[in-house]
Amino acid sequence: MGATATQTKEYREEDLPAYTPMPWTLQEIRDAIPARLFQKDPVYELTILSRDITLCAAFWYLATFIDPYFKSATAAQLLTPGGAELARWATWGVYWWFQGLVFMGIWVFGHECGHGAFSDSKLLNDVVGFLVHCFTWTPYFSWKISHHRHHVNHGSMERDEVYVPRTRSDLGIPDEKEGYKIDYSEFFHDSPIWTLGELIVQQVIAWPAYLMFNATGQRSYPKFTNHFTPNSILFTKAQRNLVLMSDAGLLVVFYATYLGFQKYGLAEVTKYYLVPVFEVSQWFIMITYLHHTAPYMPHYRNKEWNFQRGAAGTVDRDFLGWQGTFFLHNMAHFHVVHHFFPKMPFFNGPEGTKALKALIGEHYHRSENFSFPELYDTFKKCRFVENDGDVVFYRDKLGHATTRPADAYFTKTIKTD
Repeated sequence: MGATATQTKEYREEDLPAYTPMPWTLQEIRDAIPARLFQKDPVYELTILSRDITLCAAFWYLATFIDPYFKSATAAQLLTPGGAELARWATWGVYWWFQGLVFMGIWVFGHECGHGAFSDSKLLNDVVGFLVHCFTWTPYFSWKISHHRHHVNHGSMERDEVYVPRTRSDLGIPDEKEGYKIDYSEFFHDSPIWTLGELIVQQVIAWPAYLMFNATGQRSYPKFTNHFTPNSILFTKAQRNLVLMSDAGLLVVFYATYLGFQKYGLAEVTKYYLVPVFEVSQWFIMITYLHHTAPYMPHYRNKEWNFQRGAAGTVDRDFLGWQGTFFLHNMAHFHVVHHFFPKMPFFNGPEGTKALKALIGEHYHRSENFSFPELYDTFKKCRFVENDGDVVFYRDKLGHATTRPADAYFTKTIKTD
């Protein structure tokens, strides 16, 4: 009689796939990318930005018909009273989905400008970037500064700016020793509902919490590090006036929003503007979290880190299919090459990625999984890394990893059940 259940294979660290850091120099990688892909085209980018602004205005105009139509006699004849109300909010939901994507696409141009990928003119970059980021409630100069530091230090446990993994000691989890078993349920809730709740909280507050309190940022920074205080550790003395300009730009937008409340009412401003702005925060966190977090991607300490290894520690995602391509300008689809060469214009991402992948092979990461279940799965599997080791990988709620450093980088063996 055959077995009715399969036995779970015992977890052993030494059975995991071994990872060896990439050997190429940055110059070798740069030489593999055609030089023409670094040429900027501000006229083309302004054309696409104008298209986005036109779409924004068109969606806004069409939304003005939603409430009048569903409250009209025609709608009452076609639908039951309850059905008309349900259809009204469903239509608002369609508006919020697409207008949120348009707002996010406009935000992407601010990101492009901050890297100097929009134009060779620093003035044009900063004017366009400042305007579109203020519109989407982002402190342009302040975030540009910290985001640059993130790029030059990505993947470094000691110096990266954001999405720095928590360690065992950060969570109070003791090191495992021979014959000593840790009950990980003491540190992590096993319930999928609880995990989903944690994930939702992250999605809702992570972006403002990072800007205001350095949440998920570099843990070596002092408490109350933020993007709005000119004397923050994030900035040099020479950058303080830029921080004040970012603050002033946001204050103008906040005041204009307040005037909108006074004239049109809180509900109207929220429906047309604030919900899409809030969606920018959600899309941004979801996309960047999935770019920079995966159980098979390494983080580095000390001498094992270099720029190109950190840049390769990102993942391209087929985010929302055609909608991600059209509305978000391939920001999610071709992020790895962007980390190597942030000044490469977004429209050259596909060809640049092809050339990069041809050189680095298995060190290039791409996931074609649907983004929403992938978000939950990644959040579940990427909980912490080890306190020591120059090459480390995320572990899940059971203390299990999916990849380990090759023997030359493997400092110790963790045994769990």
